[in-house]
Amino acid sequence: MSTYQTDTATNVRKGEEIELEKLNLYLRNNAVQIGEVLEVTQFAGGFSNLTYCLKTSDKEYVLRRPPFGANIKSAHDMGREFKVLSLLIKSYSKVPAPVIYCEDTEVMGAPFYIMERLQGVILRAANAPKMQLSPEVLRASSQALVDNLVILHGLDIEATGLIQLGKPEGYVQRQVEGWIKRYYNSETDKVESLDSMANWLKTNIPAEHKASFIHNDYKYDNVIFNPDNLADIIGVLDWEMATVGDPLMDLGGTLAYWSEADDSDEIKYFNLTWLPGNLTRQEVINRYAEKSGRDVSNILFYYVFGLYKNAVIAQQIYARWKQGYSKDHRFGGLLPIIKGLGDRAVSALGSGKV
Repeated sequence: MSTYQTDTATNVRKGEEIELEKLNLYLRNNAVQIGEVLEVTQFAGGFSNLTYCLKTSDKEYVLRRPPFGANIKSAHDMGREFKVLSLLIKSYSKVPAPVIYCEDTEVMGAPFYIMERLQGVILRAANAPKMQLSPEVLRASSQALVDNLVILHGLDIEATGLIQLGKPEGYVQRQVEGWIKRYYNSETDKVESLDSMANWLKTNIPAEHKASFIHNDYKYDNVIFNPDNLADIIGVLDWEMATVGDPLMDLGGTLAYWSEADDSDEIKYFNLTWLPGNLTRQEVINRYAEKSGRDVSNILFYYVFGLYKNAVIAQQIYARWKQGYSKDHRFGGLLPIIKGLGDRAVSALGSGKV
């Protein structure tokens, strides 16, 4: 028996069901050798793409599709995520094997893909505090998280073909401009801190570092740990925003999720890194710099951008909820979190510290 409980799926949320007959017909017609899907359940975590567990007679698979009502193609491009997995698995073992991608919206109303399921522990903000993990265990887990990010950033983007996933030149500026545009396209309430952050980011874009492969949403609940050793990462999930670009944009995004004990509840909502034993944000920066050899002296910009991006993602989800595209009760409570992220960015700039 495993030391820690593996991640489990539960009943599918109302309004997010999959038509099993249509799915099995598609699989048969396309000679997908996984057998008939007998049961569909849903993973509860996450605020972005919908993730389901498909059970056959002898194995489990995972199906990913965009959320209902989403029209942000770049953030919910199933074909691209499938391509990332197909390229990455050749040189990085900690990803699920991709099975098939379907762009025919007749099957379930949106493109989707299927991959093999990796069985392991996912530490989520909602469940980790209940697990009574010791500070020693969380110290080792958080160190493993940083070390694995360094490994990803060290992949040879030319030799692996990962370079084809993006255009690294001008990446930071495009990201800043793109996320600012996304925010105002989905704005529902006036949040002054996000207005000021947008202006600050536009006028403080740094010189770019050598490009690397970046995950772009790297955090605890996108990582699968060995059930017998929470210092051993066996899988990384959710590659929908992966690309090639400045690796410090990735580190800044991770730091934006990395809450500490004295952060506000709105910030701690996002992660479990505030639990005793985890590295602090500064320790994350120091360990990353030591292991990667990269200059992190301007990390404040990347951290502030990460906070802004998280706020925009939450705003997009909140806007979809207000428009009635989702009945998920979690989404209706996102406005205080959006404001909290903006406040954290203002505070970081005021102190000059991450």
